[in-house]
Amino acid sequence: MCDRLVAGGDGKVEEVLVAMLSRHLSSEEQYLYPTVRKVLPDGDDLADQEVAADAEMLAALRDLHATPRGDSAYPSKIDAVTARVREHTARTDGDLFPRLARECTDNDLIRLGNRVQIAQEAAPTRPHVSTPFTPPLNKVVEPAVGVVDKVRDALTRRTTWPEDL
Repeated sequence: MCDRLVAGGDGKVEEVLVAMLSRHLSSEEQYLYPTVRKVLPDGDDLADQEVAADAEMLAALRDLHATPRGDSAYPSKIDAVTARVREHTARTDGDLFPRLARECTDNDLIRLGNRVQIAQEAAPTRPHVSTPFTPPLNKVVEPAVGVVDKVRDALTRRTTWPEDL
């Protein structure tokens, strides 16, 4: 999605990217990072770093979402989001996920994946930088905010899933 946006994708590509990343970050904060805290010896520090990086990505998403496509700052907003996405992917794929895979059973990982997937369905589709980032409050607030976002999406016919592009 980042490559499509950088290549000059239309506004729908931006909307889908913002929605996908908003859902993704919400679900990680609700389930992945608490697991990291519980399972990994340095889990608290690692989760704190990821939550801080997620807050920066949400701010970059908010800035992108609020910047008109014709604005001269728009390309730099795309670059900021793309850089954060690539950094996030490198950290999780290169370090966090392999470490969790070594420490968790297959059943634990399947359960975690299922929880993350369910949380994504209920998560907000817009970046809300003022919502709580950690349980238990985010598990209550984010699904409620997600409902409001989904109503707004339906009323404005906003595309939020890649398969709808």
